[in-house]
Order: sequence, then C-alpha cells, then structure tokens
Amino acid sequence: MSLTGGTEDVLQQVNQFWSMLDDLSQNDPEAYRKLIEKQMKEGAEYNSPPELDSCLCTEILEPVKGLLYINICSWKRVPARQDSSKQLPVCVGKLETGTNEGWYAVLDVALNTSVLQESKKDKTEMNQVYMLALSFAQQQHGFRLSHQYTVVSHSPKSNLDDLHHRLGFRQRPNTAKQQDTASQTSAALLQQISSLRSKKEDEEPAAQIICTPVDHKKKGLIQVISTTYEQPQKPEYQLEVKTDTAGAPRNVELTVELPKVYSMSECQLRISKDDVLLEVEDVYYLLLEFPKAVDEDTAAAIFNKKKRRLTLKVDIL
Repeated sequence: MSLTGGTEDVLQQVNQFWSMLDDLSQNDPEAYRKLIEKQMKEGAEYNSPPELDSCLCTEILEPVKGLLYINICSWKRVPARQDSSKQLPVCVGKLETGTNEGWYAVLDVALNTSVLQESKKDKTEMNQVYMLALSFAQQQHGFRLSHQYTVVSHSPKSNLDDLHHRLGFRQRPNTAKQQDTASQTSAALLQQISSLRSKKEDEEPAAQIICTPVDHKKKGLIQVISTTYEQPQKPEYQLEVKTDTAGAPRNVELTVELPKVYSMSECQLRISKDDVLLEVEDVYYLLLEFPKAVDEDTAAAIFNKKKRRLTLKVDIL
C-alpha cells in the first residue's frame, strides 16, 4: 500500500485501508486470509538468507599471483529479470583477501533463486553465470585471470557467517510461533506484516545490487557483465626502485595520493616480500607487485596529512 499526501490525507487512506480489511474479513474470509498470507510470505522471503550454490576457483595472473574463489549464491531478495530484453540484477559482496600457503581473494555473487535454478537446467546457461562472475571480478577489481576455472567444493572463509557478512545479510531472531492467520484480527496481522517489512529499513548492506547489460545479439539467459557498479577507487601512485651511490638497488619506495583520507588509521597495509596491499574501506583499493623481492620487516610508512599522501619505504633483499 502506497501512502501519499499530507498527514490528514495519509490518515484518511489508512482508515480506508482498515475499513477495506474489515469488510473483506467479514464478507470474504477466504480472500482476506489469502491476502494476508501473501503479504506475510513476501515479507518472509525478503528476509530469507542467501544460500551457497557452488564455488569457482581460478588463477589470478596480475597484478599479483594468487587464487580467486567466487561463491555463486541464490538469494530471493535479488529481483528476477522480468523480461529477456531487460538487465539481469545480481548482488555482489565485498572482496575479501587472505593468505594460506599463498595469496587469495574471495568474492560472493548472488542471483535470484528462480533465475539460478533455471540456469542449472542447461550447462551452457550455467557456464554463462560463471563467466558473468569471472568477468565482473576482472573488470571491477583489476584482475587478469586465467581462462580456465574449476568448480570446487568450498572456498576459504566460506562459512555462512562470513558469506552473510560480505553480502550484507543479518540474521534476525525468530519471533514467537505465528498463529493461524484465519484466527487473527486484522490489527494483529497487519502488525506482523509491518514487523517483517520494517526490517528492510534496518539493512546496511555491504553488497550492492547491480544490473548486467544485455547483449541483444545473444539469446542466453545471462550475459557477460559490463557495469557501472561502484567499487573502491584505485588511487594514483608511483612505485620506484631507489639505488645507492654505486647504482645498486637499495629499496623500493611507494608514494600514493589519498585525497579522501584524513588519518593513517584509516589505512590498512599488508606487505609481503612480493607485493603490497593498501585498503581504505569503501574508498581506495591498491594491490601491487614489487619489482624486486623485499624485506617486509624493514617496511616503514608515513602519512602526510597536509598533502594527503602515503609514502612507504622497504629494503630490497
């Protein structure tokens, strides 16, 4: 129900709605029951969690070598595409990285449950889903990926809590057992519906719903993604190898321009002998491979608040 106008108009519309429900409950109890159950079902489906369907693994070739895991999920909250000529909505979680006998990244991609189930009926359609996810990772995170991938049983950090957190889903505590709708008053049922719907307003999703453009030359259910989905920016930087007086390589110096950062505490730096990762949550993301192996224990970073510039120096091995 959509309410518009001033306070008096809204109150009038509410009263009309109450009268309609009262009349419906008295004159057509079966239609009343179906209406209420439909509203409650929609609210419950909206608040159902994403479910892991399958997991891809492929090799990251650039900017740093490692493995990329993509969790393909089904989620009723993601809208279904209404028409084959329209864009396909998908929900993508935040990229998470880690190390375990090598560097890796994990990305979650959720599609509407019915869309994913339909795709699984055809290997070609399911392969397009996988290609969509891989293409997204390349375009939005700057990865150059291997042309081959495998379907694996699970990814690192793939328990439900981690997956829900990255996709922005928060599990709500179960309410008391619901009464049979036929025996409830319209006021009680509306309160129950309102409780389900109001949860939408509390969500602060880590993920964003995007839409993949359709290539009208193809008739596949899902097309390879090309989107304006907003991800953390890649900041301007300069990476140099400094030499000593004899011309021998001495250290590596990285200078990064961070005009949206006000303090070093906002920055997360991860350094290994081969690469460096700089993250400012939701603002900047920079992953670079060092031109030469370095001694990470010698790393020193300074943030110039006036120039909004981060300078990292680390000795070469």
